[in-house]
Amino acid sequence: MRTVQHLLEAKAPEIFSIGPDAPVVDAIRLMAEKHVGAVLVMESDRLVGIMSERDYARKVVLQGRASSSTPVREIMTAEVITVGLEDTCDQCMQLVTHRRIRHLPVVRGQEVLGVVSIGDLVKAVIEDQQVELEQLQRYITS
Repeated sequence: MRTVQHLLEAKAPEIFSIGPDAPVVDAIRLMAEKHVGAVLVMESDRLVGIMSERDYARKVVLQGRASSSTPVREIMTAEVITVGLEDTCDQCMQLVTHRRIRHLPVVRGQEVLGVVSIGDLVKAVIEDQQVELEQLQRYITS
């Protein structure tokens, strides 16, 4: 069973973050430049929130707010659901499915180590199923 640690080792994690007082437009620009759907909101080295494209759509666009004058702290999700290195892909899939989220920051204590996305999880599940299928096919044909 693959763990979050395996996923991070395979993808050489990068952490994209922004400060809570930055304007939302800066966070959107960062997400576009890095081709990611969310950024962590950090004060110094402390995780204080996460801002996703969904937050932007629901809390800026639909409410008619200006992304250049709205600070990230006003639209970020402050109750961040995190996982640890020992958590399994199955546990993470259950979390993202049950909580209807797409990004899970990976932490050890207060240290942020990376982010696992639903795309990372789906890819891992597909790869694991492919390996299992190949093993079953070899078993049947031997």
